[in-house]
Amino acid sequence: MEILPAISFFSYLLTFIYGVIVCSFIRGWSRLTDFIPSSEQSGSTAVSIIVAARNEEEIISKTIEDLLKQSYSNGLTEIIIIDDHSTDHTARIISSYADKGVNLITLNESNALNSYKKKAIQTAIGQCRGDLIITTDADCRMGADWLATIVAFYEQNSFKMISSPVAYFEEKGVFEMAQSLEFLYLIGLGASTIGNNNPSTCNGANLAYEKKAFYEVGGFTGIDDLASGDDELLLHKMAARYGNKIGFLKNEEAIVYTHAKPNLAEFIQQRKRWASKSTRYKNKGIIVLGVTVWVFNVSIILNLFAGIFTVLLFKVAIVQLLIKMFLEFLFLIGVTKFARRKKLLILLPLLNIMHIMYIVYIGIAGNSGKYNWKGRMVR
Repeated sequence: MEILPAISFFSYLLTFIYGVIVCSFIRGWSRLTDFIPSSEQSGSTAVSIIVAARNEEEIISKTIEDLLKQSYSNGLTEIIIIDDHSTDHTARIISSYADKGVNLITLNESNALNSYKKKAIQTAIGQCRGDLIITTDADCRMGADWLATIVAFYEQNSFKMISSPVAYFEEKGVFEMAQSLEFLYLIGLGASTIGNNNPSTCNGANLAYEKKAFYEVGGFTGIDDLASGDDELLLHKMAARYGNKIGFLKNEEAIVYTHAKPNLAEFIQQRKRWASKSTRYKNKGIIVLGVTVWVFNVSIILNLFAGIFTVLLFKVAIVQLLIKMFLEFLFLIGVTKFARRKKLLILLPLLNIMHIMYIVYIGIAGNSGKYNWKGRMVR
């Protein structure tokens, strides 16, 4: 049948294109140099750390304690936490740190919003004193030199926006460990696109940008009706205006740690939220990249199913899987080495199977309908 050779050719073409994409990630990551702060630089930038919190009573105190233990000058550091309509004791816990300089802003919006987090961050930026804004999440942990490292990187490079690494820790079981490996892939991917001077993604749990630059790009205007995107869509606005003034901070002290999702339902909701941002991409190159990766994964699934009836397509699917796994292994060697999590690579075969299925599903579900975030149904 002539159709089988055609399908095989198209599948191999997709595989080749995917290979080129992953190789570009490898190149981008290798272009990022390890940052070593100058021992003579103590830092002089006024910083505002902004944290949006909703129903985080179980973890918020640990995050605040980490922020208060930062080695960077207290006189140049401002901590602002916005309580986003919490129904637990989050606000009370934050208030208990008022005498230590932690500022609480209570979000009181009578009208329903779709993007409460953007509203919270923008409200805090409007009231903050710092020239450099650093956002993190209420369930994150960081080392004592986290802030000093970010400031040193900013002052030595004068970047308008800095994306810093985020990693999972304290995993419970194989499912959470597999998430850790997949998350490192995503963090490495975002870093590599910055290394290639074509920023595409970042994570708001560890993001820094100039307050002046935030206002110069119009803040969240134009993206404020979407629940997610306070990080990635803002990155795109910054990149469009400032070009190569976006940096990735490749330093272990700059890593922020958080937890993987405990079950499949919460994992799917999180990924649907992340994928929903793609509906607002304006960079056609990023859109083409995402669609190509999605179609490649679809082709593997279709070839596996078709392989039930024809051995040729089953063999094609196996070749696709092996090439995909090999290239991603090469990419993840560097990323996991940086995060000191190389042992996670043993889960790569399992992750590949999971990854293909969820990428195809999320590519559809994340761009249609609503999802649950912090007890709210948003889109």
